[in-house]
Amino acid sequence: MFFKKSQQRQIGQHLEEIFPRLWRYCLTLTGKRHLADDLAQAACLRALEKSDNFKSGTKFDRWLFTITYRLWIDELRKKAVRTGHGLFSIEDINLSDPSPNPESHLMINETVNKILKLPEAQRIAVGLVYMEGYSYKEASNILDIPIGTIMSRLSAARVKLSDKTTQKSKAV
Repeated sequence: MFFKKSQQRQIGQHLEEIFPRLWRYCLTLTGKRHLADDLAQAACLRALEKSDNFKSGTKFDRWLFTITYRLWIDELRKKAVRTGHGLFSIEDINLSDPSPNPESHLMINETVNKILKLPEAQRIAVGLVYMEGYSYKEASNILDIPIGTIMSRLSAARVKLSDKTTQKSKAV
């Protein structure tokens, strides 16, 4: 019992340190701020519940991001079974945070919107590797898929993002 309380306390401290990254990852997965809030909270609770499963020597962030990804997939499956639809539509996304620099705010919004419009598998790979800084190997471990799959998803995402940028510049 004491060991579990001590382990939960350590997990709680790690959660406080990593929470901004966790929330960003949740936003990458869900595409909506309120869903990111819910997913981040569920991931924190699950991490505390499963604190006795955390192995010393394991990178905490990889362990937590794996929990988060699995919670997200479980939620998608439940939602698909209940309604036959996904959790969100891209039209509902609103990134209207005030920024001191309007040009940079606009550019950030455009980039984030392009990423959020990628197919889910590509969006998640982009979030892990380019936004969270995980290596291809670490991302493949988190998602439990081959490293080649990560590489192909990132390649396809780069092509799509490049096409969208090229199309916009041709239209101007």
